Amino acid sequence: MNDFDARFLTRNGLAAQQLAVLLLNHEPDTRLPRVRDFAEELGCGNGTVQAALQLLEDSGAIETTARGHLGTFLVRSDRGVLWRLSGLGTLLAAMPLPYSRRYEGLATGLRTAFEQAGAPFAITFMRGAGARTAALLEGKVDLVVLSRFAADQLIAEHPVELVADLGPATYVGAHGMLVRHGVDLDSPGLRVAVDHASEDLRMLVERTFAGRDDIEWLEVSYMQLRDLFARDEVDATVWNLDEVQDRIGPGIDVLPLGDEVTRELSLRNSSAAVIGRTQGAKALAAVRDSLDLSLVTQLQSEVLRGARVPSY
Repeated sequence: MNDFDARFLTRNGLAAQQLAVLLLNHEPDTRLPRVRDFAEELGCGNGTVQAALQLLEDSGAIETTARGHLGTFLVRSDRGVLWRLSGLGTLLAAMPLPYSRRYEGLATGLRTAFEQAGAPFAITFMRGAGARTAALLEGKVDLVVLSRFAADQLIAEHPVELVADLGPATYVGAHGMLVRHGVDLDSPGLRVAVDHASEDLRMLVERTFAGRDDIEWLEVSYMQLRDLFARDEVDATVWNLDEVQDRIGPGIDVLPLGDEVTRELSLRNSSAAVIGRTQGAKALAAVRDSLDLSLVTQLQSEVLRGARVPSY
């Protein structure tokens, strides 16, 4: 460990780490809070704050200038260095399995946007909104990607908050009803597949076939649908149409969803939402205002068109 690194293990150095978190939210050419205001927020003395600011200057994380009675201004900051010195670590986001080009594009866009905001970013892939939600609530991940519909339910029930809503067709392109060719949807005993690991699709399936007591519900994994249809074990379900072309075999008819309520629910399910914990998420607060959400959708669109190779 060199002498400079050792200085960050002192009281002044620990204050510098805390200041680095605060300074991630300050843009260049803006006036900084007064030393005594920083000291009050950090619970330390003015001298400690002054020494901590000098440590950050010496490290190349920031450059400041005094402008007389106007106060001290931030001339320049290196978000990458600030993030490293803050000790916030890498932000970990849980996403659905990257089985579609749309999800690959979303992962590419999110990683690029977070890294441009100065935040080291990594992705773990988990099947099922329930599993991703549990990982967030247990503190195993910092962020989760869900549909806006699932996100709204989560926000209503748990101490989490919306970080971003990326808009329609960012989570899935569309949903549709899959029906085995030749099946009469009105026939009694219709065998309908449902995967309770996917809250979004469960709601859509149940809404689509609401009011019928003659349905034979089959609990399946959506990863098994192709084989189940091929073996004549399933008659119908609702599914993400991004997957249909490559993952569903012949003999399956794709039909539009029915009433306006179902279509509205489908629209909310098509929007990607990013959720984070309300408490204890300093890293999230430090990066939120610097995220360029338009970059996420731009890169996702490029991946969908084949103009960009997915990178996540």
